[in-house]
Amino acid sequence: MVENVKDILFTQKDAAPFAFDADVSRVFEDMIQRSVPGYGLTLQMISVIAGLYTQENSKLYDLGCSLGASTLALAHGVKVGGSQIIGVDNSQAMLDKCAGHITSSPVPVKLQHDDIQNVRFEDASVVVLNFTLQFIAKEERLALLQRIYAGMRQGGVLILSEKVSFADEFVQDKHIALHESFKKAQGYSELEVSRKRQSLENVLIPESISAHHARLQAAGFSKSQTWFQCFNFVSMLAYKTEK
Repeated sequence: MVENVKDILFTQKDAAPFAFDADVSRVFEDMIQRSVPGYGLTLQMISVIAGLYTQENSKLYDLGCSLGASTLALAHGVKVGGSQIIGVDNSQAMLDKCAGHITSSPVPVKLQHDDIQNVRFEDASVVVLNFTLQFIAKEERLALLQRIYAGMRQGGVLILSEKVSFADEFVQDKHIALHESFKKAQGYSELEVSRKRQSLENVLIPESISAHHARLQAAGFSKSQTWFQCFNFVSMLAYKTEK
């Protein structure tokens, strides 16, 4: 099991561009729990969705699997036989930690060190992008979603969780203030919040909810819906069904 080390990273380092390196992997479990409102509930619902949509003898993909929290959520939701979960991450430091975390998985898991844009998708019934697409260049996001769709079985689903932005400046500012207040309530200092915000600038690129839904439709998904929102964090579900 991965040890939950308290995140004090931004008390110790300046606001260099954010990277999923060994330092981040060491504290990531604590970091994401204290930085993303509703994260725990999102994981619980990923398990519920996996239970409903996993098809027999199919593959489930966790893209940007980090320490394996979504991977385990998928595994504990699966109710049918013959499934395999493929967890992909481009950070070897994350995968090294993930390998110790997923030993309790009731479903076979294959970990793959790769850029998710290089993955060949096949026979997929459930695909998860849990706060991952936001780190892909905007102009490359549609091609990735199209490839996921092409490698997905009929009746399959894509779970997409993202930090989002809002066109209305007033609403955008209020959501940022709420999110930063949430992080301070979790014990982060003003300095930590400021440094991490600067670190993520130009690395994590959020988009509007409507932009995500439009892209999912352009990728081929027949329907998509927002099933969860807490401040400027949302989770969506996209369906591959007959149109």
